[in-house]
Amino acid sequence: MSTIKSNLPRRAAWALFIASAVGIALYSAPPYMTLDPTLSKIPLNREHLSHLFWISVHGVPASLGLLIGPFQFLAGFRNRFPRGHRNLGRVYVVAIVIGSIAGFVSALMSTSGIPAQVGFVLLAISWLFTIWKGYQMARERRFAEHRVWMIRNYALTFAAVLLRGFLGIGSMAMAIWPQSTFSDIYTASVWSSILISALLAEWLFVSRYPRRQD
Repeated sequence: MSTIKSNLPRRAAWALFIASAVGIALYSAPPYMTLDPTLSKIPLNREHLSHLFWISVHGVPASLGLLIGPFQFLAGFRNRFPRGHRNLGRVYVVAIVIGSIAGFVSALMSTSGIPAQVGFVLLAISWLFTIWKGYQMARERRFAEHRVWMIRNYALTFAAVLLRGFLGIGSMAMAIWPQSTFSDIYTASVWSSILISALLAEWLFVSRYPRRQD
């Protein structure tokens, strides 16, 4: 009984983690599957007619990656269905590669201002780099290092969830501090979501992960 009780916080945290990732993924993707500009949740740059296209090519694969990621970290699934883990992993890699390249392009067209654009550009580059390292480690069968790099990569993917949360908190903060603008809140949310997600992943998982080879 004591073991069950001691595992409850961890199970609750995992449930919240999975639910938030799945929820944001299912919420974010549908508007961009139609290429209907009226459904875009991101302001479009009217000077670049392809802006919606690039946002969509970024958003749909990124949502797929966000949806797949949590299940790849479940040891039970990984051990019972190794082929399923590998196949989902390949889908995840393709989704992140496409999403990161399209994210880089769409960031250059963004109307959110230079500080937020820089954040998105650096995110796209880091996203692509970490997925390449994770894939490389898997190919070399260095599975412990593979998991570390995939933790880092998914932390960047999960920044999309934190971004929505911070924007919600920021909207409430604007009611308390009316001098704040949405641009201020958005820029702060972009950078906070990226940095906090990456730092928490390093602190909670990477720093405690055994550096042995499987």
